Amino acid sequence: MTTDWSGPPIAVVGIGADGWGGLGGAAREAVSAAEMVFGSARQLELIPEDVTVKRRRWPSPLVPALPGLFADHIGRQLCVLASGDPMFYGIGVTLARLFGADHLRVFPQASSASLACARLGWALAEIPVVSAVGRPVATVLPELAAGRRLLVLSADKHTPGQLAELLRGNGFGESTLTVLEQLGGPRERVVRDRAAGWELETGDSLNIVAIDCVADPKHPRATRVPGLPDGLYGGDGQLTKSEVRALTLAALAPAPGELLWDVGGGSGSIAIEWCRTHPSCRAVSFERLEHRRRQIADNAAALGVPHIGVRGDIRTDIGKSTESAPPDAIFVGGGLTQDGVLETCWSHLRHGGRLVANAVTAESEALLLNCATAHGGELRKFQIYRAEALGKFTTWRPQLPVTQWTVVKGGSV
Repeated sequence: MTTDWSGPPIAVVGIGADGWGGLGGAAREAVSAAEMVFGSARQLELIPEDVTVKRRRWPSPLVPALPGLFADHIGRQLCVLASGDPMFYGIGVTLARLFGADHLRVFPQASSASLACARLGWALAEIPVVSAVGRPVATVLPELAAGRRLLVLSADKHTPGQLAELLRGNGFGESTLTVLEQLGGPRERVVRDRAAGWELETGDSLNIVAIDCVADPKHPRATRVPGLPDGLYGGDGQLTKSEVRALTLAALAPAPGELLWDVGGGSGSIAIEWCRTHPSCRAVSFERLEHRRRQIADNAAALGVPHIGVRGDIRTDIGKSTESAPPDAIFVGGGLTQDGVLETCWSHLRHGGRLVANAVTAESEALLLNCATAHGGELRKFQIYRAEALGKFTTWRPQLPVTQWTVVKGGSV
């Protein structure tokens, strides 16, 4: 959704720690020609005093104030300062969404990720970047894997210490943290240490953290692939077991940016592993019981996807969801036999969306058979056996058999 802008194109100028001297001629001209320049206090101070332009610091909170702020200056030549590349986790992305790309002229500088990789000798195209600006540092967790390298955009000078603590608590204490401050400027500084022994004092708020991951082989692996170990989930035991979870996520087939409704969330495992498949995946978990809603939120935070929405009964709480778009997929893992649950799910699923439902009782299985007759789709049944000790021997302990219905609304599976 864009907002009308009738003035000249807004100049969005990236400026690095090297300040005015690092800007090209066109970027300097864009700043100098502006009737008003917006930016943070640090960014505005980088403009020389002899550049006589009006300057205005951003309000806080910023994003909600932007439409009104720019409405007060329609028709004027405006300039916005950004750190480094405005389109790399920067204000340029927000302005493009608000006004449309045609109303912007963007002058990028080298991003902090580019500069960090240049200092470290890392291949930029191979390095994932996670932002901890305005987000919990736990969002880094899904990216961690043995031998992997990644960059984290810091919120402030405390982020490196928080990352070290996060790594220690999740089996990556031997990983190396490199903090790169004020990259490209006269006060550039690089410090490095293991997460396990991190005792470095907080430094500059303008920093990016590089992590060279070393995993403890004794700690449970938690990759982006569905089917995480059951022991990683806390709660009352209401949990889709790892093998069934992997099969269920395969049937749901998450794609980047898609939205899932997880109905009868239990421990939140389906929603959590849906969101771990890609950083842009979203989910809302519906769970009637309050203590389980708390455990879903706790598990989501512990496994690096704290942005998952948690709601109550789907039949009454749909309107409370912050996601206004219809879901791309719905999983029903609990409450199948409650009046109106499947009907509510089906009516809200978008055309072309997928619905997957699992049943472990005869009554819920019969319901799925009727649904398959009415709407089509595919039915499958599977049972998992796990090895257990039987005296001095080993036997196979069967888990409850699961009947699964998979259907595409208005199409085929």
